[in-house]
Amino acid sequence: MFSIDLECPQAVTDPAKKDILIADLWEAGCTGIVELPDVGDTAYIRAFFDDDTLAEGLQARFGGEVRAADLRDWVAHAREHLQPMEIGERIFVVPEWRTEATPPGRIRIEVNAGLAFGTGAHETTRLCLEAIERHLRPGMVIADVGTGSGILSEAALKLGAHSASACDTDHGAVVVARENFERAGVTVPVFAGSADSMASASADIVVANISPAWIAELAPEWVRILKPGGVAILSGFEAADVPVVSTAITKAGGRIAGEFGEHEWRMLEVTV
Repeated sequence: MFSIDLECPQAVTDPAKKDILIADLWEAGCTGIVELPDVGDTAYIRAFFDDDTLAEGLQARFGGEVRAADLRDWVAHAREHLQPMEIGERIFVVPEWRTEATPPGRIRIEVNAGLAFGTGAHETTRLCLEAIERHLRPGMVIADVGTGSGILSEAALKLGAHSASACDTDHGAVVVARENFERAGVTVPVFAGSADSMASASADIVVANISPAWIAELAPEWVRILKPGGVAILSGFEAADVPVVSTAITKAGGRIAGEFGEHEWRMLEVTV
């Protein structure tokens, strides 16, 4: 594992610049990001990657300083910055080391400082959680593609889903998700793979919070996996990506039923 320290000039006055850089890093296979203290108008980011063979190519692409990763950096950052969050009407996301009581009427989801994406702090995770809460009915079946930390599957089950299955192409995320499911006391089969491993017409809700390129590439899979009357909750992209993503989904036979946003980030609800 290694990290790259990057600077993003003008990001303090134009936050979209930092958001774009962070999105590019996730798409490149980043497994964790620490936002370092700003200096003037320049934002500084430390991105973690598992595969050491990628270091040279990533440095050529992004620049920055490569160093052997120290996981203590990530854990210390998470403990300092992750705060309890009330999301939607019924969800309470809290770092596992915090002792705040769960507000009445809310489900508790504890997150740790693992490197898999999905602590609830990112806009796209919140958008997906809100959409799951909005659409979920007791007894529904969930397919979670690109599960990351597993937070979306866990939330769905605690909100009343009958079952959930999850997958991720990143082996490290699969390990983290399994550990989180066990800790949370929920049963979710999670495997290394992608949407093509999910059965056809098997899910009432499909959720994917991944890159715009993969959302578009896998458009036929979202349509295939959904049961009649189901909904796909798709995020991980910005407003500028919506036309390309929407075109791919429509071409695959899906219908854009809703678009939701927070800052520059977007989430689409898709039906068939």
